[in-house]
Order: sequence, then structure tokens, then C-alpha cells
Amino acid sequence: MTGSERREAIVSRIENSGTPVSGTALAASFGVSRQVIVQDIALIRAAGYEILSTNRGYILNRSAVVSRTFKVRHTDEQLEEELYSIVDLGGCVKNVMVNHKVYGHMEAPLNITSRRKAAEFIEDIRSGKSSPLKNITSGYHYHVIEADSEETLDLIADMLEAKGFLVKKEQSGYNEKEKIQ
Repeated sequence: MTGSERREAIVSRIENSGTPVSGTALAASFGVSRQVIVQDIALIRAAGYEILSTNRGYILNRSAVVSRTFKVRHTDEQLEEELYSIVDLGGCVKNVMVNHKVYGHMEAPLNITSRRKAAEFIEDIRSGKSSPLKNITSGYHYHVIEADSEETLDLIADMLEAKGFLVKKEQSGYNEKEKIQ
């Protein structure tokens, strides 16, 4: 087994374990020293995996990110209110999407995670560089919103509905076959 194959197996073992995996157990199962495992863990971390060391062993930190697609409609003047309200509740506005009857599906990444990023985006729009993508579909558009939990997404949904931004199926005016994947 090569070092690369061993590191893949280490990640798999830690990922699939319901409990922390000790370095000693990893060393024994791969027939290497504990020091080799420590070096492998350092290389695995450098590759982008968030491996945490605990007093009981190694665990893989998987941030619990959930997402939901929301269909919304608002004016250009309400854009700031929409974005600020979402990030204030802990959401990340990943993108904006529209389904145009002629042009089809169009999407642009946003990755707005804070008021600062929202303000930068709004300033770019207000400076006249471009107009919001939603304007080509009479204001109707979609956002994929990420959050740390379904409860946070529910709070965002409730807020969007309370502000009148959330579009119900019967309000859209568009054929509901425009389902976003």
C-alpha cells in the first residue's frame, strides 16, 4: 500500500467510524508506526480535510450545512432588505437563478455571507454596472440559501414570507415546470 492509498484509507476509516479513531489503532491496522500516522494526518489536513485530534482519537469535522431553494420576488429597492435579512438570520445566499421563457435557465454565483458582502453587491448594482438578473423575469427569481440547520432555513422562510418576498406556487405567473434542480 502506498502512502497516498494509506491516507485515503485513513480518511475513510475516520469518516465511517461512529467514534474517534486512535492513532495507535490506525498504526496497528496499517502496519506503520504512530509517528507515520501523525505525519499522514498532517498531510491529510494540508489536503483540506478538517481532522480534529481529541483525547480519544481522531475525528473528521463535517460542518453541517443544509441548503434550500427559495422562489422570491421583490423590487430593486427591497434587494438590500432581502439580503440583509437572510444573512442576519445566519444564511448564505449562494446564487441567484431565473428561468426565462425564451433564454431558459440562467444562474450567477453570489456567495453573500455577511452584510459587508451584501453591501458590496448592492453597491455594484447601484453603480449602474448592471441590473439585477431578476429584472428579466418580472422580479421572479430563485436563491439557493445555505445555513447551519433546517431550523435556520425555516426562520429564513418565515421571514421571507412575512416580508412578502416568498412566492407561493399560485402566485408565480410562471409554469411550475420551472423546477430548479
